[in-house]
Amino acid sequence: MDGILNIYKEKGYTSHDVVAKLRGILRQKKIGHTGTLDPQAEGVLPVCVGKATKLCDLLTEKEKGYIAVLRLGVETDTQDMTGTVLKEHPVHVTQEQVKEVIQSFLGNQMQIPPMYSALKIQGKKLYELAREGKVVERPPRPVVFYKIEILEMKLPCVKIKVLCSKGTYIRTLCHDIGERLGCKGCMESLLRIQSGDFLLEDSLRLSRIEEQMQEGTLEDSLISIEEVFKNLPFLKTRGEGDRLLHNGNPLNTSEAEGAQQKGWVRAYDSRGSFVGIYQWKPDKRRFYPVKMFYS
Repeated sequence: MDGILNIYKEKGYTSHDVVAKLRGILRQKKIGHTGTLDPQAEGVLPVCVGKATKLCDLLTEKEKGYIAVLRLGVETDTQDMTGTVLKEHPVHVTQEQVKEVIQSFLGNQMQIPPMYSALKIQGKKLYELAREGKVVERPPRPVVFYKIEILEMKLPCVKIKVLCSKGTYIRTLCHDIGERLGCKGCMESLLRIQSGDFLLEDSLRLSRIEEQMQEGTLEDSLISIEEVFKNLPFLKTRGEGDRLLHNGNPLNTSEAEGAQQKGWVRAYDSRGSFVGIYQWKPDKRRFYPVKMFYS
């Protein structure tokens, strides 16, 4: 079985828990997720199966969408309401002040990752150090907030919809908003509504995946590798180019047809079988493999 499943990760599960459960349901070992979601967060988690695990790094790079609830006036060690409360502050800010500060985070930002995260510093995960009571310096990382929309404001709580780049911590956004307002803040809840082209309304809970597996209808929910790249232009080799394509060799324009000499393309052999993704290299005037799925 090869393809991508759009899983709805429920609260209480880690992303690794989801993968482990799917291995049991699908009776298949080669499974990988495309980006960690905190245990208390829920929502979209694309999971790659079989040959599609080669896509994990590409799908992780995609932009993400979230709906979060920010609670002002509370500071915790984890930057969300699951942590230990460090301080509580009165909230005297106005709605206009909140709107102004939230909008100030739009665009390119530098974000310091939270101590309670899976990032590694000198070979050790930050959350392991945090549980030992240690706080270490974390270099800020560039992130982008493409859109931040206020959905509801009933102070001290603010519900926001965020579209951002990969590697962004919404917990930290909530913490930073509270810092800038001067009353502290943390994240109360988090729902991922989008990961690249994978949307919340199309996601399936593990219980439904198990039902489909028993019914023999899981193929209906499995998104093919080819489908992920449906918006890319295509390249099709002529007969003499099949051997080169199947072996993952570079291709000259004389060995392929239908391809634009720019960026990534879907590569098919002369029989119309999808083989992989190639990229045009202008300096070398050839197509080079990016990801191969042929066996």
